[in-house]
Amino acid sequence: MHVMIRSRATAIVNARVFDGTRLRDWTSVRFAGGIITDCAAGPTAQDGDEVIDAEGGTILPGLIDSHIHLVPGALAQGLTFGVTTALDMFSRADVMAAAKQQAGARSDVADVRSAGIGATAPGGHPSMMYAPFPTLTGPEQAGQFVADRVAEGSDYLKIFGPSGTTGPWTMPSLDLDTITALTKAAHGRGLVVVAHVNSVAGVREVVSAGIDVVAHVPVDGDLDTALAGRIAEAGIAVGPTLATIENVLGEPGGAAYSRAEENVGRLVDAGVTILAGTDAPNPGTVFGASLHRELELLGRCGIAPAQALNAATAAPARVFNLADRGHTAPGQRADLMLVSGDPLTDITATRAIERIWRAGVLCDRRAFVANAAEAEELDAFDARVAKVVAAVRERRYGFDPTKAAGRLQATGARDHLAGEVKHLVEAREQCEGVHERLVRTGLGEAL
Repeated sequence: MHVMIRSRATAIVNARVFDGTRLRDWTSVRFAGGIITDCAAGPTAQDGDEVIDAEGGTILPGLIDSHIHLVPGALAQGLTFGVTTALDMFSRADVMAAAKQQAGARSDVADVRSAGIGATAPGGHPSMMYAPFPTLTGPEQAGQFVADRVAEGSDYLKIFGPSGTTGPWTMPSLDLDTITALTKAAHGRGLVVVAHVNSVAGVREVVSAGIDVVAHVPVDGDLDTALAGRIAEAGIAVGPTLATIENVLGEPGGAAYSRAEENVGRLVDAGVTILAGTDAPNPGTVFGASLHRELELLGRCGIAPAQALNAATAAPARVFNLADRGHTAPGQRADLMLVSGDPLTDITATRAIERIWRAGVLCDRRAFVANAAEAEELDAFDARVAKVVAAVRERRYGFDPTKAAGRLQATGARDHLAGEVKHLVEAREQCEGVHERLVRTGLGEAL
């Protein structure tokens, strides 16, 4: 049984301190009762405190993964890699409630916020991934849809926007009037609105609806500077989810994936807020570990390490109104990660994790192991992914295996999992307890 037991007050000394935005001149951070009490250039320890010598390592705010989907074990595994808060972007109400109950009662799992059920058209994405769930067909239903999500406990609203494409494989999607009505209804209840969009045309459409966050960066075309400027002017944040995109489109260097990086670069140049999120557990991703890969990929887009770290700490805290976290500062939750090295000069140093605290409780990074419930849910998720791949094959190729083979190989639907292994080796070495989970995803045996 896991209980919320906080250790005595702790002072970390001889450290660099990143506050969520920049490196401070502080060398010490003290926390007690789950809250940071002091940050200073000199000693902060008091009599009776546990004192930890960082030996020149770097203190970071606990990481926030801005895009996951809940399955059993997700929150525990994420915490072992420094993700102290996870933002779920679609789950049934019962799954959401169970995850929140777990996060409220246990110190060995990440905290969580959730969109619950997202808004989509009948038969629209992600209908094939989940059992039947509420949908809507027009703007007159928006108010009730949002009210129902609030009643279920949703913390923000997820909208599945227009695909921006046409053809036999295009899935049904909500029209602009309905997206706008949903956005207004959600804002009226104080909810942030996240729009799932996968095309440049779709992004252009949802920007005019007044949404707050775009999930995924499009790869079907170039985001021109004018559109990037509109996104920045509107104060819309973008979560590219490059860690998933690279597994769908192949290794960096391919034309489509390169476009993803170029589009992120245009957004950054325009001043758009970037959020780090993984879209785990999509194929090739691992909860927590893949966020470190996401930070590295953001760096390849020309983002400086401090801005990449901001995208996984202070930025999502601000965008999703998580005022008590995302910063290393007095009065904030003691969600902290100590790493050796300097991630402000080498972003991959975030992987050299020494210690993690979640609300002041030290994380036992070797405690996480797979369990029967997780295995069952992962098998079910794999089956849903296979169902989607089969549907794409039917819509796009008419089940012609000669046409499907090349495209499916390029997208790396299932077999591309091995390609991510080399990005996770270091992370796996840091947390042997996660090995059984990697076996369940098909990565462990390769390692």
